[in-house]
Amino acid sequence: MRLVSFAQPEKITQNSILLLDLNGVIFDSKAFLKKLKKYREDDLVKAVVVRINSPGGVVGPSQEIYEELKRTKEEFGKPVVAYAESLAASGAYYAALGCDHIVAQQGALLGSIGVIMEFVNLEDLYKWAKVERFSIKTGVYKDIGAEYRKMTQPEKAYLQDLLQEVLTQFKTAIVERRKMSIEQVDEVADGRIFTGTGAQKLKLVDSNGSLEDAIKVAAKLANITDKPNVFEAPKEKPMLLDYLSGMSEEEGHSKIIDQLSSHLGLNLSGQLLYLYPAGLGTTFR
Repeated sequence: MRLVSFAQPEKITQNSILLLDLNGVIFDSKAFLKKLKKYREDDLVKAVVVRINSPGGVVGPSQEIYEELKRTKEEFGKPVVAYAESLAASGAYYAALGCDHIVAQQGALLGSIGVIMEFVNLEDLYKWAKVERFSIKTGVYKDIGAEYRKMTQPEKAYLQDLLQEVLTQFKTAIVERRKMSIEQVDEVADGRIFTGTGAQKLKLVDSNGSLEDAIKVAAKLANITDKPNVFEAPKEKPMLLDYLSGMSEEEGHSKIIDQLSSHLGLNLSGQLLYLYPAGLGTTFR
């Protein structure tokens, strides 16, 4: 079985397995799904392997990736195998649930099943700087999470209920896709992370192994008897000058700051997240 990386695979000429990477914090799903949707329509692409190195991320995009991976098998008849290489936590694990089989390295970290929202209170800093911030609003909850004041107990209770609702969505997906009882899921859905070995014992993954093992599973599920060609979708990395062309100097500076903040996980305050925060310090390929 050959692992081949094409710079620009314009045309696939033999039975193939698509290798997709899901790396870093999941801020949106557009780039990943663009590649998935493009290649899953090709008759010669018989299966998909998703290599995951991610601490999770924003709820909506994580759920969208999950749904489209599941749809790849249900509508297109092409099996999808997830491979947890080093980290597949929270939203990344949610996404992996959309696959037909999950392979994890023994030492990979998985799980962190839960929901989190983080806020910052700068009230004392504003007072020190002699800055007064206030809002005029139309409803009692309209400025919930504002950084210029403490959060009230009713607001905290409201957000806690919101998080519980989203956690239920996560747990329901595990019950359905991993064939576990809700009692079994409740035992592990407390934010803990597990090694690949521990996750396999808890039925959160199907097997332990390497990328090569994940490819073999995909080939078997796709009923491929010959040696399939395995290819990676080309990485789209626009040149910085192309990215910034046409912008004013101020806009260019803002874009650079936004991108750096995104990659460092600094712009997640107030967002509803399936995220393993400690994973932000991990280096991703």
